[in-house]
Amino acid sequence: MAMPQNSTGENGFCFAQTLNFSHPSPPPGEASRTFDAPSGQEPCGTLLSNGTVFSVMSSPSDSCAEPLCSTTPGEEETQLNEGIKFVSTEGEELACGWGGFTPGCLQLFNTSKGVLFFLCVASFLQGMTVNGFINTVITSIERRFDLHSYQSGLIASSYDIAACVCLTFVSYFGGNGHKPRWLGWGVLVMGLGSLLFALPHFTTGQYEARSAAEVGVCGGNQSLPCTQAASSLSSYRFVFMLGQFLHGMGATPLYTLGVTYLDENVKTNYSPVYIAVFYTAAILGPAAGYLVGGMFLNIYTEIGREIDIAPENTLWVGAWWIGFLGAGAASLLISIPILGYPQRLPGSQRYIVMRVSEAHQLKDGSHKKASDPDFGKTVKDLPRSVLLLLKNPTFIFLCLAGATEATLIAGMSTFGPKFLESQFSLSASEAATFFGYLVVPAGGGGTFLGGFLVNKFKLRCSGIIKLCLLCTVSSLLAIFIFFIHCPNMPMAGVTQMYEGSALPGGHLNLTAACNAKCGCLQETYSPVCGSDDIMYYSPCHAGCKEVSENLKNGKKVYHECSCVKKTLLPGPGNAEAGKCTSSCAKRPLLLFFMFVVILFTFLSSIPALTATLRCVSDRQRSFALGIQWIVVRTLGGIPGPIAFGSMIDKSCLLWQDQCGEQGSCYVYQNSAMSRYTLIAGLVYKVLGTTFFIVACLLYKPPPPESAPGSSDASENGNCDLQEHKPPLPAEEDI
Repeated sequence: MAMPQNSTGENGFCFAQTLNFSHPSPPPGEASRTFDAPSGQEPCGTLLSNGTVFSVMSSPSDSCAEPLCSTTPGEEETQLNEGIKFVSTEGEELACGWGGFTPGCLQLFNTSKGVLFFLCVASFLQGMTVNGFINTVITSIERRFDLHSYQSGLIASSYDIAACVCLTFVSYFGGNGHKPRWLGWGVLVMGLGSLLFALPHFTTGQYEARSAAEVGVCGGNQSLPCTQAASSLSSYRFVFMLGQFLHGMGATPLYTLGVTYLDENVKTNYSPVYIAVFYTAAILGPAAGYLVGGMFLNIYTEIGREIDIAPENTLWVGAWWIGFLGAGAASLLISIPILGYPQRLPGSQRYIVMRVSEAHQLKDGSHKKASDPDFGKTVKDLPRSVLLLLKNPTFIFLCLAGATEATLIAGMSTFGPKFLESQFSLSASEAATFFGYLVVPAGGGGTFLGGFLVNKFKLRCSGIIKLCLLCTVSSLLAIFIFFIHCPNMPMAGVTQMYEGSALPGGHLNLTAACNAKCGCLQETYSPVCGSDDIMYYSPCHAGCKEVSENLKNGKKVYHECSCVKKTLLPGPGNAEAGKCTSSCAKRPLLLFFMFVVILFTFLSSIPALTATLRCVSDRQRSFALGIQWIVVRTLGGIPGPIAFGSMIDKSCLLWQDQCGEQGSCYVYQNSAMSRYTLIAGLVYKVLGTTFFIVACLLYKPPPPESAPGSSDASENGNCDLQEHKPPLPAEEDI
């Protein structure tokens, strides 16, 4: 028996009427390629009411040697029925450029890889600015502009508020409009937000920091009076909030329209890889923001001015504004090429032709409304579009699962460094560096690996959800590592009495006979490590009277400390600035399993996103991502840090005292911190696992006979790990 002829969707098809596949800038006089039904044969295509051609034909291949509509009597048994939809691009401008300016050299970038590059740069800049620079400089901004913590919290939240406000509008109208223009203008607005964020540095006077070389030693404490009036500089918080609001507005198209634009212009099985690369760039951005922002903070904010205080001093304000100027200028530049891309890339129509619909099938058949080419072009369709998504249980539970994962990610990114700082007795900069070493390979590698696995195993929607479930269960098991913890370093007056005995009833007692005459103030927290390996609240609380500098490491060394006992010789001991080094033997184990938790949490992110794109109709993809982002932010991203912060604050041993008012936490009880982190992690991981299970059980794929191109598993993926192919001729003869 002769083997059936195969043809790829990238070559010709036969029709009842002529189809014209337009190409960018065709040479003059060259006729457009047309595809007609051979004379004397019945057409293999049937024109549907919405203009789509439904074709019953053999499985595609690279050969066009024989007419695609003709079949021999023996071949009919092995013919694979598939419905192919054709999208005409006649009249569309597919050249890259701005208006009538479309030079030939630009067309080299008019590819999916070119779009991916520019979108990766944009997502990298967004991550570096919003999740890197902002988190790095927020303390410096508080100090420079006299802001309270809740005011800086409002600045950080302005980004999410703006995103939630704009998501519905941008995803609905942008999804049916010219996506690159929405993306380009969004990146431009994001750049303007960065420049606005840096503006207060240039509109305020010079920063004056008082010299405080001797502050902290016994008898030398100085403090600003508590009745000091609030500075007028605090009103600049509204400028920062507006800058963050513009950041949120500008980034809204990036993670909704940007994702769907990539998905529409590449092969279906390549889409997860492209999206994974895009999100990996967004994850590497914050890491760069922490590193670059930290470097800028070592430069004094008034560049060129000499100052007698070091970056370690609590009065130091670094050059927080430089990063925003650079990121703003780069965003303005990168928006120009993005604005030049066409609505659809050249050649992308063949991927639309070969796309399989995996949308969840509603019992009442209302999901078919979204297939109408005119659906979603007016505001009148907005309520119906929302209703279709709400009636899709797979989409709803994928959104809820995404919200639980977002809660963990937001909580980990906010309090992960603080957890390491407390458990391993690290400085804030050391903890941030450790956490960066965890997040970059685990977060970036997990994100890329998730997209790679979907592509490698050709997973369809149900298989993708099962992969997400596997990742969530794996991270759920790894999170039990928080059962163990490192012991607190001994701290005089906090974890033990000055003479070494336990504190009665856990009450703080920072005053002892050895420092009673020093007049120490609790507002001045500057921990030192005594030569007896006990930490003290400050040099004053250790009874230190003199200070010098260690030439080897540049740290301050305090002498004549009456509360510090020498181990061998009698008399007062010494103390060095900073916390005592922890020798916790459980550190490698904790770091390894934290790496595993982060890896599997990020590993499910791209598959979950891909499943969301697959379980809704093609015309609803951008809008579905917008709705999902709203759910993820309102239920996960915004309350996540608040939930984790509230849990961790319950483990606080020593609170900051701001003129009688409670400030931030200085010292945590490590055992309680691990216990509360475990509880929060288990709750959200169990919820995420449950939501993925329900989404998988309720998903109802289209029947195979109605799925266009369903036999093309290599192009569209399969929920099984191996594609189904027709039997070979040799097997048939047997």
